[in-house]
Amino acid sequence: MPLEVVQMYLFEVSDHFTDHDAAMRRLLPQGARAMAEGALEGVGWGDHGLSQVDWRSWPAEQATAVEEFVHAWWQQVLRTPKPPYQVEEVFEICAAIGRSVTPLLDRWPAHPVADAHLVRCVDWWLDRLLVDDAPFTWFPHGAEAAVPELQSWLARNAPARLRAQGEPDLAIRAGLLALPYDDRWAHPYWVDPSATN
Repeated sequence: MPLEVVQMYLFEVSDHFTDHDAAMRRLLPQGARAMAEGALEGVGWGDHGLSQVDWRSWPAEQATAVEEFVHAWWQQVLRTPKPPYQVEEVFEICAAIGRSVTPLLDRWPAHPVADAHLVRCVDWWLDRLLVDDAPFTWFPHGAEAAVPELQSWLARNAPARLRAQGEPDLAIRAGLLALPYDDRWAHPYWVDPSATN
């Protein structure tokens, strides 16, 4: 199947096909290869077809292939200094397909390349997370549950790693995610020093 067709159908709305599950199973081998190789354009600009189906109900071999691909792709991106897609887009696609951020966070090692990607993601997500909002665009199932989990993981794991990357401001702000909403905004970090003069 031509790559352009794989791309078009992989991000097609679920009611486009009579049997969306069958279409996604048919696209899986080529789609996964194209995603891993960075051959698709506009990844992150649409709702991935695998996030719209209950692939865990597929035959065990196919369901295992989806899960293993998502985890392997995420690990590959974290080891690659300049991946073909933005790391936050890959995180969101993988989380949307898996309907959870947990496996991705569990597989985010403390390593210089992975921590450089953490800086980018925290910078991208933090403003939304500080107001208890989901920092995602295409996460149709599970985004609400993902917010407190992502906040908790970042508050616990990100500050030291961000400081080691030379990002003390992001580290402080990520640490604020451990506080209840009102306490975040009452924290001395937010006090404007010029207001006391």
